[in-house]
Amino acid sequence: MVDEVQDAGQVERLLACIEFSKTLVSAYDMESLLTAALERIKILIPARNWSLLLVEPQTRELTFAVAVGVDAQAVKGIRLKVGEGIAGAVAQTGEPIFIPDADQDPRFCSRVDDATGFDTRSIIALPLRVRGEVIGVFEVVNVENENLFREKYLPLLNILADYLAIAVDNVRNLQKLEARTYIDEVTGFYNTRYLAVELQRLIPAALAQGREVSVIFFDLDQFKAVVDTHGHLLGSKVLAEVSRVMHRLLGPDDSLVRYGGDEYIILLPDRSQTQAVELARRLRQALRTTDLLTDEGLNLRLTASFGVATVPQDARDMEGLLRIADRAMFRGKDRGKDCIMVGRDLTPAPEE
Repeated sequence: MVDEVQDAGQVERLLACIEFSKTLVSAYDMESLLTAALERIKILIPARNWSLLLVEPQTRELTFAVAVGVDAQAVKGIRLKVGEGIAGAVAQTGEPIFIPDADQDPRFCSRVDDATGFDTRSIIALPLRVRGEVIGVFEVVNVENENLFREKYLPLLNILADYLAIAVDNVRNLQKLEARTYIDEVTGFYNTRYLAVELQRLIPAALAQGREVSVIFFDLDQFKAVVDTHGHLLGSKVLAEVSRVMHRLLGPDDSLVRYGGDEYIILLPDRSQTQAVELARRLRQALRTTDLLTDEGLNLRLTASFGVATVPQDARDMEGLLRIADRAMFRGKDRGKDCIMVGRDLTPAPEE
């Protein structure tokens, strides 16, 4: 009878694992994936405190994707280097770690406890591996009956970690594929598809919340002469170099978009027209004073004409905003180039 009950429990957990895998496979973004993981793991694992940390590919740091049993907001900003703490050690070695007494283990990092007031006593940490690479760490903390948990639930947890690793990898690959559709191949910055998506998101929100959205439209003044003289390949390199010069002056929420040819748009959420004009001045000066194609020994210098427009004072939709910024930029061309024109009234930006 006992064996039958145990067998029934194993079958139940196996079926639950199958349902877990189905849920994860159907997730196409990280938020829905992590929400599904959270809900299912609550059912499958009798643990009050656990967390899922993911390795950021760019920085190789661990961040908390899910935290249960501690203040999730408090741990959100904590970043662990690979090799730091128990999770970092698992990420570094790719091997699971069981710590019965955290205070006695020199690898234990108390930063999470310090930030949340939590008291970590024991840790079970498992790697999430895909193709031999650790992409995350699953931690269960302060299990009440450690021996029972390790015997009954640790094998299940290993299976769940494998499912999670595959699902996270799939979502990241989808995100990379989607990101490529928003990137301009010549400059490596955003394209018009991204611009349309962002403006359609930002403008209604700005109008509803009484905020502003500005754009700077600029066009290189002497680019045709560069192409005619030096060819299209070096012309493309100029576009990429100009993009990098301009991007260095942008804030973390600003976006640089190649609009087409030698035209660019800078998208400025929550920036007033005055702030946009000030940025345009700095962009113009940076371009004026930067040598381009120095590796080729050409040391070219270019200028650009700039048009600035802002929601809501100049327009209340994407088409109107871009039309006014474009018209302002062309008015600058007519006035002799290398200047900044502003808004619906097409007024010159005052010189400093």
